[in-house]
Amino acid sequence: MGLALAATAGALTLAGCGRTGAAGAGHGRGFQVVAAENFWGSIAAQLAGDRASVASIIVNPATDPHSYEPTAQDARTLAGAQMAIVNGIGYDNWAPKLLQASPSGERVVLNVGSALGLQDGDNPHQWYAPSSVRRVIARIVADYASLDPRDAGYFARRGRDFERRGLARYDALLRQIRSRYAGVAVGYSESIFQPLGEDLGLKLLTPYSFAKAIAEGTDVTAQDKQTVDTQLHQRRIRVWVFNSQNVTPDVQRVTELARQLQIPVTTVTETLSPASDSFQQWQVAELERLARALHKATGR
Repeated sequence: MGLALAATAGALTLAGCGRTGAAGAGHGRGFQVVAAENFWGSIAAQLAGDRASVASIIVNPATDPHSYEPTAQDARTLAGAQMAIVNGIGYDNWAPKLLQASPSGERVVLNVGSALGLQDGDNPHQWYAPSSVRRVIARIVADYASLDPRDAGYFARRGRDFERRGLARYDALLRQIRSRYAGVAVGYSESIFQPLGEDLGLKLLTPYSFAKAIAEGTDVTAQDKQTVDTQLHQRRIRVWVFNSQNVTPDVQRVTELARQLQIPVTTVTETLSPASDSFQQWQVAELERLARALHKATGR
């Protein structure tokens, strides 16, 4: 299929630089950066190199960022940061509250949703939108330069290297899936997959209200349940994609039905899984699984 190429050496080299860890576990010199979630933290760490310490608060794949209850250690970690990265868009409301509790005129705060011009109610899962990822990379590089002007050139080089080499395999898979499978109808369990599915040109048939309800932990309507079931029984969708970190009874039922009907099933996750992966390792693994499922469904 040409989709199982080995990751480039450059991607692996970058993946080993400045890896995020548990809150307060960042090491290195220079300023301190704290990310609320490890998907942004992984990128921030790779861009920082040895000029900053980067830590992520949410690193456990079993943790739900929506409902996370921060600890006193989390508050201290954020209070001591020269830069904080929060997702925003109603996704991690606990993080801005912690920052407000320890205000600092010198701290740089990157609210991803605000930087992207989004508001509460918009899809918060922008780390699954490749174009948003690029914009966040540029913003992090600019914020690093403002905190450490003498190393602005260093951060710019790391940003270019990360985009060209670190994300090379990720970009190649995006291009290949778009080229080969654009227009293929898929179903998805929650709104986390929507930005990626749209970028890939897939036909997303699941009612958005179903996916949004699953993501937000609210009740799915009877009409939406019937629609999803009908799509499966009529084989209108070719692949079913579900978030394996949020398997509600509704998701479990639909996933089992898809398997019974021999509709290929693949997974995504909310945060890095395993937590030791870099952002690009995690995303590449998911894209490869998606490509295999699409190949199985279509024979292409």
